[in-house]
Amino acid sequence: MSNEEKNLGDQQPEETGPAAGEEQAPAAPEEGTADTDALGQAQQILDDAARAEEASASGDMDAEGLAAEYKEDLQRLQAEFTNYRRRVERDKKNAHDEGLNKAVASLIPVLDDIDAARAHGDLEEGPFAAIADKLERSLASIGFERIDQTGVEFDPTIHEAMLRQPVEGVPEDHVGQVFRIGFQRGDRVLRAAQVMVSTGE
Repeated sequence: MSNEEKNLGDQQPEETGPAAGEEQAPAAPEEGTADTDALGQAQQILDDAARAEEASASGDMDAEGLAAEYKEDLQRLQAEFTNYRRRVERDKKNAHDEGLNKAVASLIPVLDDIDAARAHGDLEEGPFAAIADKLERSLASIGFERIDQTGVEFDPTIHEAMLRQPVEGVPEDHVGQVFRIGFQRGDRVLRAAQVMVSTGE
């Protein structure tokens, strides 16, 4: 026997894939993701409920209790999903409002300049007066409000007391004068109004 034939006889057959007709075991699904857990749990409950219904049809007395238990599980999952959806919608709205409030708050110095120009008679007419009016109307349309009323009761949530003294015609603990206008949007105070509070004497 030649050395070449001997070497060929000593070689081991290479491993090959599964023989024809054999099936590979399916890969295990990835664990740890929220979608896998939630969908898997819901699917398991549905499968168990279907088996319980088949068992009930065949006369198994315990199947009714199992079906009721699986129904409760499905109702619990539905309630959890509803609460999750509401929480997401609430967080989305809060984020939108917070972004809008920040954008509007950045315009407060511009509004102060507009008020100062109007007080000096510089915005009685002309293109700049029209622009100022349009800006204020646009802000009002999204709930932006001025805190500038006198004679109203002092409210520490929207007013900052700078001075207390008698003001004729203004009762005690009411706003007698506004030193700096405040602004708010809805329940959110963007800047408190600086005021003088009447002592009522």
